Parts: sequence; C-alpha cells; structure tokens
Amino acid sequence: MKTRITDMFGIRYPIIQGGMHHVGYAELAAAVSNAGGLGIITGLTQPSAKDLANEISRCKNLTDKPFGVNLTFLPIVKQPDYPAYVQAIIDGGVKIVETAGNNPQQYLPALKDAGIKIIHKCTSVRHALKAQSIGCDAASIDGFECGGHPGEDDIPNFILLPRAADELSIPFVASGGMADGRSLVAALALGADGINMGTRFIATKEAPVHDNVKQAILAATELDTRLIMRPLRNTERVLNNTAVEKILDTEKKLGSAISFEDIANEVAGVYPRVMQGGEVDKGAWSCGMVAGLIHDIPSAQELIERIMDQANSIIKKRLQKFLYD
Repeated sequence: MKTRITDMFGIRYPIIQGGMHHVGYAELAAAVSNAGGLGIITGLTQPSAKDLANEISRCKNLTDKPFGVNLTFLPIVKQPDYPAYVQAIIDGGVKIVETAGNNPQQYLPALKDAGIKIIHKCTSVRHALKAQSIGCDAASIDGFECGGHPGEDDIPNFILLPRAADELSIPFVASGGMADGRSLVAALALGADGINMGTRFIATKEAPVHDNVKQAILAATELDTRLIMRPLRNTERVLNNTAVEKILDTEKKLGSAISFEDIANEVAGVYPRVMQGGEVDKGAWSCGMVAGLIHDIPSAQELIERIMDQANSIIKKRLQKFLYD
C-alpha cells in the first residue's frame, strides 16, 4: 500500500508502532519494522542518552529496515538531558523521530540538519497546525479513544481526523482506536495516510512485557478504561484496576484541591513493576479503549499481514460492491 506516509518513511505498510513507556524496546521496534511497518524505540524509557545509544545499536542488529525513536517533552521533576538524547539519535543514524508532549521546536534544527523526519503527536487540530508551522514533516493525530494522554478537548477520531484533513497540508496518521484492517480503511477514508497503534502492539508476541499485562488487555472490553488526572488537566486513559479506583476516589474527595502528590504512589514510577514485573494492579498504566477489539496475541508479522489482508479485502470487495457500474 502506497501513501504519503509510506513514501516519507520508506516503509511498506502505513502502520506505525507508537512510543510506549517500558514497551518500546528494540525487539518490538525491530519486529514491527521487519514486518513492513515502522517500529519505534521509546527514548525516555532508557535511563540515559548512553543507554538510548545502546538500544539504537541493538535495534540495528535486529533489523535493516527503517525504525524511529520517540522523544516526549514533558515538564517532570527530574528533567532529562534532552540535548544528549537528541545527539544519541543523530549519532545512531536514526532518520525518523516521533515527538510528543510539549513543543519540540528548539530541537528541530539539529534533527533536521541530520536529515531526520519528524512526526509529532497531537491531540487537537490547533496543535497539529502548530507542529506543521514549526517544520514537522508529519503528525500523529490522537483521538479521545487513545490510551495515554488524549488531551483535554475530548474529540473522538470520527470528528478529529476529517478536521485534520481539512486543515493540514502535511500527512498524518490516525492514533487511538486502531486495531485492524477496518481501522486502517476507516482512517484512510477520513483523510489519514496511515495508522499508529499502541495498545494493539502491546498484545503481540514480541512486546517485551509480562504476560499478565497482555492477558489483562485481552480480558478487557471497551468499557474497562478510565480517565485519571482530569482535575490536574493532565488526563490519562488507563486500564481500570484497584490502584486506578483509588486514584478516582482521591480525586472525587479532594476535588480542585488535589495535587499530583496526592496520587503519586499510584502513578509515579509504576511502569517497571507493571510491564516487566507483571503487577498489573500496582498502579495506573496506559491502555486504549481499543482493548475491546483485541482478542489474541499474534506476532507483529502476523498482525500486520492480517491488517493488510483485511484492509485490501474491504477496499476491493466490500466497498467496491457499493459502487454503481
């Protein structure tokens, strides 16, 4: 399948594995890239720029196909050494970076000078237009359905994607609610040039997470995610569990007086224990509503081939029959 995204990134299929904390390691990124999509290493999962350099090297030993690195810019207590991470990406010869969070403008000149293409994650059209204006090459448009941070506008992809298509000149992919060939065809119909999948790729054989995490996603339905940190205007969609219920109860009790410290024990630093340790009730972890469409744990190759087969069938058979001769 040929779209502006496949052309830009030099990939066979317009399917991107987005950056995910303590999930986006070399083995998953390489598996997705080897299957014809675009795998992404999550930069800030690596404790230091040196560790990221090693992870990039490890990925290169696993694939000769294009892959990218996610770099999320957020105001956090211990600020990462962003210039060092950027330099590790450049020195590693990576040619695609997925940026997210705050405006990445100050780091774009160095990345662009190194011939790196930038795709920025956006939860609104206004943010996507800003990304376009500062020189980002593409956008990942995150609808309200997405796992992780959906922004504060609560606009689902059936509205957000065609709005983005109306306003943007750069290509974009649809993120949030993407799981199969139906998702891909729908995204293309709404104006996107591909899809970005997060939660769906966690439930694959190569995802380096504990089986408890994968089984929790399989057991979940579209009704089993919750929105936390809304009072802090840092909304996150997570899979419901006992820790999440505790957070929601605290938010209800404290209301506008809540601070991050009131819920820190259930939010901060829990990902290693969840993703690698399998303690799925230990804290809040990102999961999209798309869990309701996930029923198995295929390899990345099997998943991507299935998506493309289904998409081609829908386009050539189901949609074709609606046309007049």
